[in-house]
Amino acid sequence: MKKIMIKGFFLGMSLFLVSSNVSFSQTPDSTLLLDELIQQVLTQNPELQSSYQAWEASKTRISQQEALPDPTLGLNIMNLPVNSFSLDQEPMTGKQISVMQPFPFPGKLGLKGDIAVNESEIVLHRYRELQNQLKKRTKQAFYDLYYVDQALSTVAHNQELLKEFVEIAETRYGVGKGTQPDVLRAQVALSKMLDQELKLLQQREVVQARINTLLDKPADTPLGEAIINQPEFFTSNLPTLIQQADSTSPLLAAWKTAVVQSGQKVDLALKDRYPDFSVGVAYTQRDKLQNGMKGYDFVSAMFNVKIPLFLSKKQNKKVQETQIQQTSIEYRYQNIVNSIEQKLQQSLTELEKNQRLLELYRTGIIPQAEESLESSIAGYQNDKVDFLSLLDSELTLFQFRLDYHRFLADYHKAIAEIEALTGTEL
Repeated sequence: MKKIMIKGFFLGMSLFLVSSNVSFSQTPDSTLLLDELIQQVLTQNPELQSSYQAWEASKTRISQQEALPDPTLGLNIMNLPVNSFSLDQEPMTGKQISVMQPFPFPGKLGLKGDIAVNESEIVLHRYRELQNQLKKRTKQAFYDLYYVDQALSTVAHNQELLKEFVEIAETRYGVGKGTQPDVLRAQVALSKMLDQELKLLQQREVVQARINTLLDKPADTPLGEAIINQPEFFTSNLPTLIQQADSTSPLLAAWKTAVVQSGQKVDLALKDRYPDFSVGVAYTQRDKLQNGMKGYDFVSAMFNVKIPLFLSKKQNKKVQETQIQQTSIEYRYQNIVNSIEQKLQQSLTELEKNQRLLELYRTGIIPQAEESLESSIAGYQNDKVDFLSLLDSELTLFQFRLDYHRFLADYHKAIAEIEALTGTEL
């Protein structure tokens, strides 16, 4: 009877590995799908909403920079005599209204508008990069949750098998075919499994809090079991990924725009060496004088030029400053390019390693460990294998199954990292 129970449970464990997507509950509400989770994050994440509003605000600054400076309206009293303060005593006394319009040197407003346009583009690229990073963080947290859920399922199955081992060891000890240390070893192994389950549940709470933070929900909001499909292995090479990142990465696009913008700021600083000017008109109204002389009104025109008198201390220094900033931004852009290439290489290496491990465990290590456990079970029941060897075979297979799911989660996390770096879905 015990032989049938153990073999039946062993077959159940084999099926568990093949259909690793079996959930704790069969109700639809108990599952968590990645695509739906990502859409919720992109809709509800407050950091992303803040970034979007920053982009909307940046667009309103373009017309502000392209507009002319505000004109100046003047209301003046001209040549008022201090002995009487009378408006009709002197022929030069008058009430004046004037309007003065400043005009920047030709080309400055256009450059300011171009700088504002590029600033808005940079903010937009940053918004898209934040989308990429949120997708990556969501995916990586989701795959961490997947591993924990699969580990919990594996632990639960293993606990049942160890309970069978404890019962068998006690039965054999009771009839004089086993030893008390066998019973104690099985009980200790079962206790360790219970301890591991508690640690996994705590780990799940941590991962659940990470996901809920991205969703702008309370940290303890329950989440269903993470479900993923078996992977179709990704094939690519580093030069292709680098080329893809150069074309579609929002981070690189933001820095490319920043380099262009820094050149425009240099051009604007160069134009600041040329003077701005103002054009104005004034109308002066005069009263009829006390002596009967009629006072005629005046019309005046004005033209003012701002003289860059301290050119060497102000405008030229501004040119030097923007040129240095331009060089700094170019270096930072190149550093970002190098960093992305390095991270792509690292992620690609990690991806390839996990691909090999998944294939090795799926086709070699786990089937061999299953055969070893089945052989140990048969040998133990025929008194050809001791209980310690049986227990070691069972725990080894258990660890291999945990490793398999961890490699699978790490594989998908490496994919998520490459997608974030290249700015595209693979």
